[in-house]
Amino acid sequence: MVLSFFKGSSGEGDFAPIVTRAVTMLGDARHSFDLASMVLLTDAEASSVADDVRATDERINQAEQELRSELVVHVAVQGTADIGSVLGFTLLLKKVERIGDQAKNILELAEQGVSFADSSERERLFAERQELSALFAEAAELLNASDADTDAITEYTNRANVAVAHYQSKIDEFMTSERPGHEVVPLAIYYRFLRRIGANLVGIVRTSVAPLPHVDYLDDGATDTDD
Repeated sequence: MVLSFFKGSSGEGDFAPIVTRAVTMLGDARHSFDLASMVLLTDAEASSVADDVRATDERINQAEQELRSELVVHVAVQGTADIGSVLGFTLLLKKVERIGDQAKNILELAEQGVSFADSSERERLFAERQELSALFAEAAELLNASDADTDAITEYTNRANVAVAHYQSKIDEFMTSERPGHEVVPLAIYYRFLRRIGANLVGIVRTSVAPLPHVDYLDDGATDTDD
């Protein structure tokens, strides 16, 4: 893949293995999200997936640390010519690592006894879960493409931002709801995690086309999208 921040850099070919491992990390993060959210929305026991989710999170963390070390070595060997590329990848990898943490946070909700298995909103929650999981897969495909398609990334970003705005609207709704706290507080926390995951997926994909200073920002740097 040729991300915009290292097109033409002296070590462009050297970054291909890092792209491949970043895509693998994103697949691992999706795996954790799928497992953790499944437990929250069904009668499954959190203990049935806890070891898997935590082992996957550790694998993501380890991969990030190893790749950061490789990026440092790259700078040491190639000099500062590729510093923009290294910074871009560092941001991208951190976003994937954050998503892994957020998936683990969803698992911890279930471990604390939260369950939406009997919720009247369960059908909608399942649909939102599937939508977000699909956004993981699309993000991985865009990162793994032979070249960045600006139109495809813009279309993805627009759809993902609609989802993020929806999650925020649900949080706002629960903040003023007259429903019992034991119902709305867990939902608000869950949607907070969904919002963070969605925002980080947008950031990951935009890294491939946005100028490095404007990664995590829209409107030429005026709107902060990082969470």
